[in-house]
Order: sequence, then C-alpha cells, then structure tokens
Amino acid sequence: MDMTLLMGMIWSFHLQYNQPASFYLKVPTLLYVFIFIALRALRFDVRYIVLAGVTAAAGWLLLMGYVFSADLFDEMITRDYVAYMTSNKILIGAEIDKIVSILVVTGILALAVMRARALLVQSVREAASTKSLSRFFDMDVAKVIADSGIELTPGSGMARDAAIVSVDIRGFTPLTQTMTPGQLVRFITEYQSRMVPVITPHGGAIDKFLGDGLLVTFGAVKKSATYAADALRAIDSIMAAADSWNAERQEQGLPPVGIGAAAASGSVVCGVIGDAERLEYTVLGDAVNVSAKLESHTKQEKVRALVTAQAYEAALVQGFDSRPAHRKLVNRSVGGINTPMDLVVLAE
Repeated sequence: MDMTLLMGMIWSFHLQYNQPASFYLKVPTLLYVFIFIALRALRFDVRYIVLAGVTAAAGWLLLMGYVFSADLFDEMITRDYVAYMTSNKILIGAEIDKIVSILVVTGILALAVMRARALLVQSVREAASTKSLSRFFDMDVAKVIADSGIELTPGSGMARDAAIVSVDIRGFTPLTQTMTPGQLVRFITEYQSRMVPVITPHGGAIDKFLGDGLLVTFGAVKKSATYAADALRAIDSIMAAADSWNAERQEQGLPPVGIGAAAASGSVVCGVIGDAERLEYTVLGDAVNVSAKLESHTKQEKVRALVTAQAYEAALVQGFDSRPAHRKLVNRSVGGINTPMDLVVLAE
C-alpha cells in the first residue's frame, strides 16, 4: 500500500504541472522508495523487505511503461545525457539504473537481516544451552563451556590457587536403610536443595554430587582472591543450614542428620578429562584429596568441620574472622595422608 500510494503520487506530478508523462520519471520523490524499504527492515522479516523492493521496482517499470505507451512516436527517448538532464526526454539506461539500485538495496538489506536473524537465533540457542547446562553443571562451569568458542577436548585445563570443600552426611547408610527408593531420592534432593543455596552465594562451584556428598570448589573455575575465606564462610553457612534442617526434622519427629565438612587449599588443575565421547569438567590436585580425607577424619576427631591450618591462615589473610571456638589440632595423623598435619576445628 505504501509503494502504491507513492507511485500514484509520482504519476500525478505530470498532471499537476501540465507536463508530458516522462516528467515524473525525473522527480526526486523516488528516493522515498529506499526509506520505505529500510522501514521494512525494522520488521526483522526478510519477506517484507523483498516485497517492498520488488513492488517498488515493478511500480517503476509500470510508470516507465505508461510513458512509452503515451509516446506513440518515440519522441521522448534519447541517448544524449545532456538532453536527458535539460529536458523531459527519457534516457533508458538511467531508468534501468534506478531499478537496479532499488533491487540491489533490497538484496543487501535482506541479506543483512537474514544474517542478523541467524545471529539472533544462535545467541538465543547458546543462552538456552547455557541455561540447560547450568542444570547439570555449576553456572560458572556452564559459562566456561558455552563461552569457550572451541570444542572442548580431554587434556585442556589451567592451574589455579583454590580451596576445596567436601561435604558428607554422617551415618548415611543406616539412616536410609528403612527408606523406599522414592523416599531416598526425596531425602537426597532435600539435602542438596538446602546445602547448594547456602554455598553458591560465597562463590562456591558444585563440582560433583557424590550421592550423599558434595565436592565444592572456590577459585578454581572462576579466579578469586578470597577463595580460602569464601570456603570457610561457606562451611559456616552449611553448619547453620544443617542446624536449621535438624530443628525442622525434630519437630516432625524425624531423626537428626549429621553433616560433616572439611576444607583444604592449594594449587589445583581445573580442566576437561575423559574421552572423546564422555567428558567431565573437574578439578584435580592434592587439595581435592586432602579435603575428602579430612572430611572422613572429622569422625575421628568427633567434630563437624575441619580445615587445614594452611587454608585457615590463608583465609585469615583474605578477611575471614577468627573465633575463640576455632581450636587448633597439632600434628594430627589423617588416614591416607603420610605426614602429620596441623588442623583447625571450625565446628564442634
């Protein structure tokens, strides 16, 4: 409709000024065609751009045809450019140039919108993929995978100073022996739904769900200057969440759930392991092994949370607040670790 009205207005110029039909082929009003085509690009639909451009080109051909039909003796056609510019005569090449320009601009805008739509679709898909990945991986891990820009292969990784926290349910097997499979899954889901929300605000990335256990990294996936302090603050939050959960279970007449946690820090490697068919983004290093063994050692010390003295000192430097309740254990033998270690009790 826009193009029809524009072409009708252009056609009426020769009547308005009492000139031969060829007069309207010289009016600059034709330039509005390009504005109308560009406006269709705002629809972000190639069909509207092509429709506008083809309609404009067809309209101009019709206007040319009307001029030729009105010039029965071919008196208005010229090959002289000066005559074309200084009279009402028609230069066929000039009119063809106008049609070619309309079609070329239409094609360029259509191609630009097609590429923009493709990029938009790709962006939406990547955002959806990242959101889907975040349901299986920690959000930071999902972002690393989505933003890598290359196909991840086994063996790619980086070294980082980080803290590792291991969390586990005490007496899990006896606690769940009387549960049905459905009850067991609901219990684990409730446990994880209470632990994860208090860990992630401190910058923790859930590396693995190990049945009744959690392996959490701080500063491994995403570099952090306060990784040790964040890990210890997360343990404080875990213990508080466990106390709140047990208070609710006591009101419901359910047995309490003992939760142990431990932290270690040091240099770890964060990267991709596995084979070409099955990959896993994880952390490797002594701190991972020490935190797991230290969590088991909490049972020997009859405490709920332990941390290596090294990680504790690093946390203090990074802004963690020392408390009188944090007592030091000197030269403790931890199962699976050859040399005695100095430990700090975070929660009794």
